[in-house]
Amino acid sequence: MPDVDWDGLRTAAVDIMQRAYAPYSRFKVGVAGLVDDGRIVVGCNVENAAYGVGLCAECGMVSQLHATGGGRLVAVACVDANGDPLMPCGRCRQLLWENGGATCLVATPQGVLPMTEVLPQAFDVADLVHVTGEDL
Repeated sequence: MPDVDWDGLRTAAVDIMQRAYAPYSRFKVGVAGLVDDGRIVVGCNVENAAYGVGLCAECGMVSQLHATGGGRLVAVACVDANGDPLMPCGRCRQLLWENGGATCLVATPQGVLPMTEVLPQAFDVADLVHVTGEDL
């Protein structure tokens, strides 16, 4: 298991959660991820009056990951407005798998789990290669 400062990740997630834009649900979410080069990337949810186009916190974090140089997520902490661990939604689990892979660790309400337990039988590039026969 990589050396992860889980308290520091949670603090970063709580800090960014305070900036969430959630006027409709009032359900603020913050997330922080440790990148394989040591950077911390963060994101918060951003709602919209057209509910379906709201952005989850993990979307913002993954955008920041790529905007600041890319890399792979090693560990992720997602929190609610109380600062408690929050399980990412299905869409966001897929984002975490794509950008962290099977060994990425996630702080969940049940403790720290690898993505293989958070998203068992995940769909990824191997499935695309299997069907298309092309390296992507």
